[in-house]
Amino acid sequence: MAVDYGDVRTGIAICDKLEMLASPVCVIKETYAPKLVDKIEELAIEYKPELIVIGSPINMDGTYGQRAEKCSQLSQMINEQTKIKTQLWDERMTTIEAYRALNVTNTRGKKRKAVVDEVAATIILQDYLDFRKNKNQTEKE
Repeated sequence: MAVDYGDVRTGIAICDKLEMLASPVCVIKETYAPKLVDKIEELAIEYKPELIVIGSPINMDGTYGQRAEKCSQLSQMINEQTKIKTQLWDERMTTIEAYRALNVTNTRGKKRKAVVDEVAATIILQDYLDFRKNKNQTEKE
């Protein structure tokens, strides 16, 4: 499962059991972190992920800012409450990629705003899955 944490909207994505394809699930509209974690926990109970990947917006120069710290805190809260391992994942440029993908499908206006976060979560998860797949292939060689 992947989480694209935002101040107002948080995108959620999941993948299949074979870890081949990430898919969007929903956008949670919640600004209070403890309530957000409760909603993520409900989804974790439903989807039973083995790992929750949280996008971490690292600055372009590789430094960690205030937003990355908030993501780290959310990761810890999710782990403590759900007992599911969490992994922070560099999400640089994923929102831009999500907007590009929505441009291709000509998704605009309110509909775009409603889905961009779950598209970004899907990109985060797919990036993570591709990394793991490539890492496993490299280790076998």
